[in-house]
Amino acid sequence: MTELSLTILPETPKDAQAIERLHERTFGPGRFALSAYRLREHVDHLLDVSFTARIGTLLVGSVRQLPVCVGDTPALMLGPLTVEPPFRSRGVGRALLERAINDARAKGHRLIVLVGDEPYYARVGFKPVPKGRMTMPGPVDYSRLLVMELVDGAFEGVTGPIQPDWSKAI
Repeated sequence: MTELSLTILPETPKDAQAIERLHERTFGPGRFALSAYRLREHVDHLLDVSFTARIGTLLVGSVRQLPVCVGDTPALMLGPLTVEPPFRSRGVGRALLERAINDARAKGHRLIVLVGDEPYYARVGFKPVPKGRMTMPGPVDYSRLLVMELVDGAFEGVTGPIQPDWSKAI
């Protein structure tokens, strides 16, 4: 990352349009059919644990976290994590992940779940969810369902459907 002067900042409402364009470019229209997007239809992501990555004024990446419940247990769902293609493999995604995880922990969150590639997310501490412990709406590849404890033991006994945290519904 030495050749890039990267700034990671909390997302603001002013970032929404630029982030949506980034998602459109990187994920395309098929993103709306994904199970994780179904959860986002009812509850908005939390700005205080969602971040942007910029080089100068150029938005080069974004990560969002959504309040969910796994059964009765509050958690965050991380995603989408997006980096502009020319800036991939340069540490931008890792910097966004580390900031999102550290701030979530500092703000008292205990658990983060996501649907993603285990080899990528395992580098920051995510682990596969044991088969049958969680379900999601719609089709999902359960081998890609990952979890991270922000507090030791936070995943112990947690089971059930992942659903929006209705207490934070929009």
